[in-house]
Amino acid sequence: MDALEHEYSTILLADHEPPCVSLYQPTHRTHPDNQQDPIRFRNLVKELELTLAQKYPGRESASILRRFYDLAENGSFWNRALDGLAVFATAELFKVYRLQRSVREMAIVADSFHTKPLMRFLQSAGRYHVLGLNREQAVLFEGNRYVIDELELTSGFPQTAADALGLKEGDPERMKRAHGRAGPGLTTRHGTDVRQDLVDNETERFFRAVDEAVTEQCSRPSGIPLLLAALPEHHHLFRAVSRNPFLVADTIDTYPGALSLDKLRERAWQLLLPRYLERLSGLVEQFGAARAEERGGADLAEVARAAAAGRVATLLIEADRMIPGRFDPVSGAIAFAPPDDVGVDDLLDDVSEHALRAGGEVVIVPAERMPTDTGIAAIYRY
Repeated sequence: MDALEHEYSTILLADHEPPCVSLYQPTHRTHPDNQQDPIRFRNLVKELELTLAQKYPGRESASILRRFYDLAENGSFWNRALDGLAVFATAELFKVYRLQRSVREMAIVADSFHTKPLMRFLQSAGRYHVLGLNREQAVLFEGNRYVIDELELTSGFPQTAADALGLKEGDPERMKRAHGRAGPGLTTRHGTDVRQDLVDNETERFFRAVDEAVTEQCSRPSGIPLLLAALPEHHHLFRAVSRNPFLVADTIDTYPGALSLDKLRERAWQLLLPRYLERLSGLVEQFGAARAEERGGADLAEVARAAAAGRVATLLIEADRMIPGRFDPVSGAIAFAPPDDVGVDDLLDDVSEHALRAGGEVVIVPAERMPTDTGIAAIYRY
């Protein structure tokens, strides 16, 4: 459902003809704060323009920059901003993503896209879905510890029971199901019990349709936990029909319509915080055990060579840290560079991307929870 979810590995991590341009910017949701966003964006684009001229003086960059300046003039785009923005471009590609999390300003021109900030955004450790459900309708939210937003559902998603089951008020067939068919030898059925049976049957069918859609469209592609927010009497039925392996046991015992978005986020994060901390603690323990058995490392040069050889199973990267330099993906050799060198990438970003391409897992860890002071910690396959 989220383009970034599907395009991260297939497009952003793919090889592209340089220059590859990456722009990150914090943005604002409301007026008047959002008025400054296009101004800051233009300033970042000017940085890109200077870097392109310095690093790729013989390349045609006007077509790349034109799309950035066109976006700067798109007033409707800036009026629908979230908390962060990521833009990626080559001569053949232009991708724009609104983010639920603020990001640090960056304007980078390199031989590949700078994607480390997105790793933190996409990893499952801090993200979750909330399914709001009652007999008549379903809503879906995506959140993290800082913010939660209602998702725009696809046209095929069963948002209401009426749409999902093809029900219409006063439908003759629905009346027959509620009261039974009259005629010789047939008993006409009336009463509260019959109507309740009909309602229960329709609710079950609706819940099954919602479960299937959420599982296939959201949970399986993202791999993030799903919380159910519903009245207590609806929890049992939904769990009885659900086949979603990402549905967690913890629940929010009210329909989201009774809560503000901030209250919904607070309640969701209170339930998921122990899982988040447990996962990080488990990864840190695994690294410690692997390091003791010489199956782990924290030296960047060593980890880079292991990544090039396809030996990295799990990589812990310190959030918001950048180490300028060059990485050779064939040999794994690295060369450090001064921070103001416009011709280099972030080594942590490059090594992480290579580990991901080789099937490894990359987890972005807050600085206070990193088990090393080098910005990196690797668990090797062998």
